[in-house]
Amino acid sequence: MIPIRIGLIGKGNLGLFLLRKLNQDKILSNCKIVSIFDGREKARDELSILAEKYGCDSFQDIQSFLESDIDIVVECATIETATLYASEIIKKKNLMLISIGALADSPFADTLKENAKKYGKRVYLPSGAIGGLDALKAARLAGGLESVTLTTRKPANSLSDAIITKEEILFEGTAQEAIKLFPKNANVAIVLSLAGQGVDKTAVRIIADPAVIQNTHQIEVVGAFGEFVMTIKNNPSPDNPKTSHITGSSILAALANLESEIVIGT
Repeated sequence: MIPIRIGLIGKGNLGLFLLRKLNQDKILSNCKIVSIFDGREKARDELSILAEKYGCDSFQDIQSFLESDIDIVVECATIETATLYASEIIKKKNLMLISIGALADSPFADTLKENAKKYGKRVYLPSGAIGGLDALKAARLAGGLESVTLTTRKPANSLSDAIITKEEILFEGTAQEAIKLFPKNANVAIVLSLAGQGVDKTAVRIIADPAVIQNTHQIEVVGAFGEFVMTIKNNPSPDNPKTSHITGSSILAALANLESEIVIGT
């Protein structure tokens, strides 16, 4: 099996998770992070320390990073970082985009798609904290997709700094609106929109609940095929309560699929 050489953008919770799992624990024998990028001057010292610890090269110039010996770039930084670099990355490398909220910006999404086609590259979007995307895509292709609704319920302290003593609906609206108000919590809404009806037709409700300790996503889909309801309860990441514990593992699963002889689902 040909090794997959990964260039990583992002050294927060998810970035560190991937460095540990791939370079330290070697959980995927054919995948290794060989380059890590952060263009911010204030990140220089930390970047060098991480590169030395996990046996990879560090870069602060995007072109040098893209010209290094990598097969795919995994972005797990921020929406702003994804927006800044994605279109340039896709001209030279395949891209696994974790800050999926960036695609709520239609002109950006269109440009990324056009560049991917022009330069013969691919953009991969892991499912993150949810499931059911295969069923949703099938329902859409079957025609007559009537409604897609996402209800997200999280511990109150992961959604707001305010003191919340009882269940409170913080948001009701479209996925397009959700990503603007909750950019660190609405990636699920965007990937669901891309698989289904789009950001302007996907209904989203975000609930802060001090009585829960898990991140819960309930997906309700109605269409000509019938209907399905899926509920997923994820433990929050121990390092960042705004991120579900399973999110990092979904990236590993997507990487494993790249070279798998048999791919289950998409």
